Amino acid sequence: MQTQPASKTSTKVYTLQGTLLEACSCRTLCRCWIGEDPDGGACDSFLAYNIEKGEINGVDVSGLVYVQVVKIPGNVLTPHTWKRVSYVDARATDEQRAAIVDAWHGRLGGSLADLNALIGEDLAIETIPIEHHLKGGEGTIAVGDKIRATMAPYRSAYGAITTLRDSIFSTIPGAPAYIAKASEHVVNIPEHGMVWTFKDRNAIQGDFLLEA
Repeated sequence: MQTQPASKTSTKVYTLQGTLLEACSCRTLCRCWIGEDPDGGACDSFLAYNIEKGEINGVDVSGLVYVQVVKIPGNVLTPHTWKRVSYVDARATDEQRAAIVDAWHGRLGGSLADLNALIGEDLAIETIPIEHHLKGGEGTIAVGDKIRATMAPYRSAYGAITTLRDSIFSTIPGAPAYIAKASEHVVNIPEHGMVWTFKDRNAIQGDFLLEA
């Protein structure tokens, strides 16, 4: 009797699924997503990833949040130019924290490594309480006393959320972005030169599935 060769299985380094809240200094719609220079020539922004379900190198990171605050001095696509402060959910264990930082700081490959190639300087990585909520199209984020924002998507005449697809730049590669507006966007990180307050500026929401 002939035996069949064992089937080959591939193991994912990470599989991450969840929701994104992002806001920046650009007026809607953010020019960065279509590859143009940001309004005013530079961009002040944060990106908050709520990991609803995820695993990184065998470590379960479901239910945790990772936030990065960035200053972009020019065109978003210019490599090694962003300055970044990272915040990891205070609920994370040391093992979970290390796994999240490894993934989002580009050490594990995939689309997160591509995004990380835009970073020129990491100013800090800190652990802090984070509250990330997205319900019925309304999104709120609170990162200790450092960040707070409230946003809602634009909708069609029939109530459908307005989406952006096939853009040259995306912080949720492979997924459509929901175009939104932040009624409040406050960042207060004076120790790293990141202090700003915006009202009714650009925001992006979306669902992500990131794998490598």
